[in-house]
Amino acid sequence: MVNIFKGLFDTETTNIISIGDFLLCVGVSLVIGLIVTLTYMYRTRCTKSFVMTLAMLPAIVCIVIMMVNGNIGTGVAVAGAFSLVRFRSAQGTAREIGMLFLAMGAGLISGMGYLAYAVLFTVIMCGVCLIYSKLNFGETRNNLIYKTVRITIPEDLDYTEVFSEIFDEYAKEVELINVTTTNLGSLFRLTYNITLKDAGVEKLMIDKLRCRNGNLEITISRQENELIEL
Repeated sequence: MVNIFKGLFDTETTNIISIGDFLLCVGVSLVIGLIVTLTYMYRTRCTKSFVMTLAMLPAIVCIVIMMVNGNIGTGVAVAGAFSLVRFRSAQGTAREIGMLFLAMGAGLISGMGYLAYAVLFTVIMCGVCLIYSKLNFGETRNNLIYKTVRITIPEDLDYTEVFSEIFDEYAKEVELINVTTTNLGSLFRLTYNITLKDAGVEKLMIDKLRCRNGNLEITISRQENELIEL
């Protein structure tokens, strides 16, 4: 049975990983992957493909490290191969990237044979992640005052200063970011990014804007963050 799993290029001085050790390391890595995956899924929208990848990643890295097993040439080849791999999908969020590094780190520790440290590392980091998520760590408290307002006006209304008085009363900052013609050019659709003085004045501001634009369509929504998330 040992000879079946022996490498073709192994020598007498090559350390051969036993079947029991191999299965133990892979099993622990799969459990670690499951813990990391369940931690990531907590209060997070995710796709099935990413969840499956995250669950299997520690075991994959563990097997790669065990196969390298101190061989410098193989290690360099593996590093080069990993540098060519990238996701063929949209850029991930910071949380997804962090979980990928966590899974890879746990797989590396497990592949080196430090199973207890791998489990301890995973439990500590997942616990910290859950605590931060529960406490809403890093979440901006005043997100409700940042709004995007879309206002439809007739073509004969000069939009340059028509809402300045209203915005000065209810908003601290106003930026006109887009002007679009609609309905065969008979209407304009204006898009503003505004910062309200108080989140509770939103209804009052909309009522005054309706009186100014002839009760045409007005849409107000949460302002999207334009910064690239890393």
